[in-house]
Amino acid sequence: MQKRIMFVCHGNICRSPMAEFIFKKMLEDKKLSDRFFVASCATSTEEIHGDIGNPVYPPAKAELLKHGITCEGKYAVQLKKRDYNNYDLFVAMDMINIMNIFKIFGSDPDGKVHKLMDFTDRKGEVADPWWTGNFDVAYNDIYDGCEGLLEYLTKGE
Repeated sequence: MQKRIMFVCHGNICRSPMAEFIFKKMLEDKKLSDRFFVASCATSTEEIHGDIGNPVYPPAKAELLKHGITCEGKYAVQLKKRDYNNYDLFVAMDMINIMNIFKIFGSDPDGKVHKLMDFTDRKGEVADPWWTGNFDVAYNDIYDGCEGLLEYLTKGE
């Protein structure tokens, strides 16, 4: 049975799609893609207009491409309350995302909600490159978090 992972940030145009596609590339490289379903979403509707959301923000897309990762076809989608039952883990970029996830879900009875950097020894948050412009720093944080997450998910194998 596949583990279902949802990466979450505010708008689903920078950090969470970066995490989605970095993690998918890690899975592909380790030949583990068939064991996981990976997606990403937003806690807000700011990047979603009508039935379709905005594409990945160009500087985030460019940073992924520097590392040989494409995110073509990805558009922002919003987290829904019903998603709680459809995913095993919700991995947020910062505490504000966590608070907004709880506003949507109401609670987390199964302990599915985590911060990405909690899977590293550095803890903390993935800084929002929307404000800083430091997409390389965000990439490195997300990469480290995804490595830790993958190690956590495959521990003991």
